[in-house]
Amino acid sequence: MNNTSLSLIKGLALSSSLLLVTACDIFDDEDDNSTETPTPMAKVQVIHASPDAPMVDVYAGGSLLLDDFDYALASERLEVPAGTLNVDVQAVLPDGTTPSVIGPVDLTLAADMTYSVLAVNEVSSLSALVVERSNDPIASGSFRAQVVHAAPNAPMVDVFVTAPGADLATSAALGTFEFEGSLGPVDVAAGDYQIRVTPAGTPGTVVYDSGTVSLSAGMDLTIAAVENTLTGDAPINLLVATADGSLLLQDQSAPADLRVVHASPDAPAVDVIVNDGATPLVANLAYPDATGFVSVDAATYNVKVAPTGTTNAVIDADLTLEQGETYSVLAVNEVASIEPLVLNSDRRRVATESKVQIVHGSPSAGNVDIYVTAQGADIANIEPTIADFAFKQTTDGFVALPPGDYDISVTVTGTKTIAIGPLPVSLSGGSLYTIIARDAARPNPGDAATPFGVILLDDFGV
Repeated sequence: MNNTSLSLIKGLALSSSLLLVTACDIFDDEDDNSTETPTPMAKVQVIHASPDAPMVDVYAGGSLLLDDFDYALASERLEVPAGTLNVDVQAVLPDGTTPSVIGPVDLTLAADMTYSVLAVNEVSSLSALVVERSNDPIASGSFRAQVVHAAPNAPMVDVFVTAPGADLATSAALGTFEFEGSLGPVDVAAGDYQIRVTPAGTPGTVVYDSGTVSLSAGMDLTIAAVENTLTGDAPINLLVATADGSLLLQDQSAPADLRVVHASPDAPAVDVIVNDGATPLVANLAYPDATGFVSVDAATYNVKVAPTGTTNAVIDADLTLEQGETYSVLAVNEVASIEPLVLNSDRRRVATESKVQIVHGSPSAGNVDIYVTAQGADIANIEPTIADFAFKQTTDGFVALPPGDYDISVTVTGTKTIAIGPLPVSLSGGSLYTIIARDAARPNPGDAATPFGVILLDDFGV
């Protein structure tokens, strides 16, 4: 089992855009006076738990607290004066607008309390869930945990926090709860534990298993069950929020996902052989085809690509695949210089945007300009969306576009001479699209590299 020491991970998943704004900066305009009675204080933590919502900006007391705050993250806990706190959560949309999606709303904060403010549910019914608990001291030698069901598509569940390997049939559940419910807070002796989740009343059906987790004395945790948008069959992951940030704890059996794309225009059909296995992971993959995603254990693999039915590898590379990550491995370039190009992209679907990934996979095209325009638009007087895009260059993952109808055109850099397109595309919210520029197939020496074309993957459905 994996052994994760939460005591050593502080703020691992904090967004780099978390603004370092103190409570005094936002709320306290008075001069310091040591003779005054201390202001009663509360603690507030913000958690993004809406699985298909975009990044958000969060305002507190009229000041920007968090910007570009993404799903499955928690802020640090901020001390603020007790009383009324105005909170406004604004969606960051691909057209540059930031409409309010939660609030502005006034929260009433009592002294010596901690408030977890979660953005929950899907975009169509987004709402705020506020969970509170006392700041009383944690029992000596113990940690404190409060568990929140924040996964809108998960059913009522039982949560078990046991010694590693304990039989759930003879173990008592920490509790049973449904979406927007909470358990605790409860103080538990520090040590090694295993967190498992089952449908309510069915301890023999484990749908989430943390493996062994080390929980240290003094830790004060909010643990939110959030929808799994990564890999594997588990419906949830656990977002563990500490005082300083958060850690996403996946099911211990979560795999890596892998697909292979044949993007070498003059290479024959190939087999993909992993760790010198007798049976290829992928057999007889022809240009310009791609496999679907295959789930494999997170590990480092030796990957060989050879002409179908042979062991004469034209690619021989080691590839490290991380748990929960999704990879596309492209065999690119002409066969004499064939090489792997590995893409690792966030494939979470966001209802308010179309996510598009573009790859320059044409070894003969040279540098290009890419235009993403309204359908029918003349590019003559339009600046390129992406300029001077080189062979093997990518958009570095998916980029967000407003849903709609577009033309995609590719020209030789610095010219308006279209080499690919205009390619009309209709992009839907909540969808993923990958476009790979490619040469024409060249099965015989001397075949022309033109006309150039594209490999369309994901939700293009072709």
